[in-house]
Parts: sequence; C-alpha cells; structure tokens
Amino acid sequence: MRMFVLMLVAAAMTACAGGNATKEVVVTPITEGEEIALVQPDLEAGTTINMALKNRCSSREYSVEPLSLEELSGVMWAAAGVNREDGHLTAPSALGLYPIKTYAFLEGGVYLYDATAHKLVRVAEGDHRALSARQEFANNAPLNIAYIADMSVYEGHNMPVEAVKSLCGMDAAGYAENVNLYAAGNGLKAITRGSAQSEEVLKLLNLCPERYALILAQTVGK
Repeated sequence: MRMFVLMLVAAAMTACAGGNATKEVVVTPITEGEEIALVQPDLEAGTTINMALKNRCSSREYSVEPLSLEELSGVMWAAAGVNREDGHLTAPSALGLYPIKTYAFLEGGVYLYDATAHKLVRVAEGDHRALSARQEFANNAPLNIAYIADMSVYEGHNMPVEAVKSLCGMDAAGYAENVNLYAAGNGLKAITRGSAQSEEVLKLLNLCPERYALILAQTVGK
C-alpha cells in the first residue's frame, strides 16, 4: 500500500513538471520604428473556439495600456496572417484575390501588415488613431485597424463597381471577425466599426480614392 501511494505521488510530481505545468507567459513591449518584427503566434494559447464565441462582444471602453508584442502579433496574424504553405490567409477571400490591405494605427505611426514576412512596415509617422475612427473611445485605444480594399484586383473580371464593393465588404468582415474571436479568446477587447474618416485616411496614406476604399475599421485593446 505504501509503495502504491509513493507511485501516485511520483506520478503527480512528474505531471506537474511536464505538460500540465503552468506555462510561462512572455510579455514583450512593442518598440516602434520603421518596421515592427512580429513574433509567431502561440497556436496553443487562448481559450477554445466555443469559449471565444461565448465571450465575444463589442466593447466601447478601453484602457490606454499598450498591447504587448505577442498580443499585437496575434491580432495581426488572426486578421490576415499566412496559415498555409500555399500563401493563403487565415481569412477567406472571394475568388481568392485578397483585395484587403490591413493597416495598424499605433501611437507612433501607421503600419501596413506584411503577411508574408509577418511584420508591420511604417507608412506614416505620428499618432493618427483619431483619423481611423469617429468615436472618441478609439482615439486612445492602443490599436485601431483599418481594412482598405485595393479594388484594382478585380480588373478583368467584368464586375460592376457595386459588386466589387460588396465582395470587398465580405472579405473585410472575415478579417475583422477573426480579430474579434482572437480578442475574445485571449483576454482582449474589440469592436468592429463602420465609421472612420475615410477621405483623410486615404490622403494620409497617399492612396487614390478611385482605386482604394476604406471598408471597415476596428478597435482592439484592454
């Protein structure tokens, strides 16, 4: 009997030292510059998809506390990261054309997400978070995202403009919902927004309004 008890204790100690041990959470501050090299997402982190669906809700109150590099990396990968060897992304796209460009508005600048290299490339310096929203709660949230469509990818497909915009809207919605679920499953808050200062954003980014359109925006924080 004593030997049996000792075996149970040893097994419990082995389990605690192995796969069942509490996983150390790495928190790295974001250092803004010309580029932000993102880290690979931890595919075992977060809740189950069912818990994320249960917890998902739109939040309009945010702390000014910045995201960690790990959180920012996870959000961007969830929105539009490469998840297959053929280069396709986490979000679906009509006809597989991926017209959506994902821009991150941070305190120090606006960054374009390079999914292939999994990094952010600064395209405008300074704090322009207020341009990406028309609600004050987004002005000081750590991250605003703008989903901007390059409608030229549909040239040659004989589609009317309204059909193109509709497809772009569906694509952007997929990106945004990926982020909503990532946030809900990883202790963050998020809201998808249809309002932004679209003309000012396109002007800031030197994007021609005849070719590009800001389809959706989003706020993410704590």
